[in-house]
Amino acid sequence: MTAIRLRTRYSGLTSMIVGLMVVTVVSLIAHTMVLAGESDQRLNDAADGLRTNAEEMVAHGGMGDAKATIHHCAETSRYAELLIKQLSLSHPGREEGVASLNDVIRHCKRVSEIGIHADPGVLLNPAVKARTAVRASVKALGLAK
Repeated sequence: MTAIRLRTRYSGLTSMIVGLMVVTVVSLIAHTMVLAGESDQRLNDAADGLRTNAEEMVAHGGMGDAKATIHHCAETSRYAELLIKQLSLSHPGREEGVASLNDVIRHCKRVSEIGIHADPGVLLNPAVKARTAVRASVKALGLAK
């Protein structure tokens, strides 16, 4: 009879331990999913800022507003750097996306080096190249709308 009681106590204790393990695993999975969702949201927000500033940069360049072109180019470059920092090493399309984001930074640096006193048409060529690199990076990273 005592063997049966020990066995019953054992199975009760075992089921409690298994239950706690299941609850722990489920909560860890839920927590990981929430963090992944926040990370994806931050990437999408940065990609939206990147796209918006790239389009504004080219639009102001077409209107001849050098000051606004340089401002939006700096913002585009800032968003590109932010995306590079936020991307995980396992993100699909990371290599191609980072290469395009580095092109964005390089072209925007060229715009700022040309400066505000240059002919706005001169600023437009690297600005358009930066916008093209933005579109390529967003597509490669799978962040396109």
